[in-house]
Amino acid sequence: MKNQLSRKGLGAKTVGIFLAGAALCLLPSVPALAATAYVTNEKDNTISMIDVDTLKVVKTAEVGQRPRGIIFNAEGTELFICASDDDLVEVRDPETLELLYHLPSGPDPELFILHPDKRTLYIANEDDNMITVTDIIDREVIDEIPVGVEPEGLGLSLDGKVLVNTSETTNMAHFIDTDSHEIIENVLVDARPRVSLYTPDGAQVWISAEVGGTVRVIDAKTYELIKLIEFAIPSVNAEAIQPVGIRFTKD
Repeated sequence: MKNQLSRKGLGAKTVGIFLAGAALCLLPSVPALAATAYVTNEKDNTISMIDVDTLKVVKTAEVGQRPRGIIFNAEGTELFICASDDDLVEVRDPETLELLYHLPSGPDPELFILHPDKRTLYIANEDDNMITVTDIIDREVIDEIPVGVEPEGLGLSLDGKVLVNTSETTNMAHFIDTDSHEIIENVLVDARPRVSLYTPDGAQVWISAEVGGTVRVIDAKTYELIKLIEFAIPSVNAEAIQPVGIRFTKD
């Protein structure tokens, strides 16, 4: 996983787009920051603000070591950044990019997702094979959930009752009860799974496999495979086709 990007404005819901060398996230509209994107630069230890209308960088600030995942809080007033080599989550002001405070994250945080309760943060700890559960209000770790090797992608059911984590080396999707923090089901997927995402109606979970070159569509209730999506691009070798990010249109 390389850098990540985040965007504010245009009334969009918070989303993330995964790029080679960048990480992105979009925010609800904020008048002072309409149509602004935020990019974590993993190798440069910085974050950049981009004017989406002009496509120009308007500000770059130094952050923690090896910044990766990036999301906003539910209100869009705080920007969360995984500082992977510092083993913590930075919380910054999205207007000034000034550091507000840190959150404990466990070792090597890579990606994270915020529960609908607006206070429970689930963090994938790639080097430690676990998910750290952090309370962002009390700013403390409340649990650690052991999962497969090199956990990465995180998805939440619409009601927040089930967390899905993908483990890159184990090649599994782990379905986790968010009340008990126990694994409900382990589902074998294709090589190096990256992103897990529920469909807008909550009936399916789509999981991309970067090395496998596929997307698996899984029934959210039975955990059975509904469809295996494969890709073919003219003049591109199969091993070079590496699906990572997934997003659904509003319809």
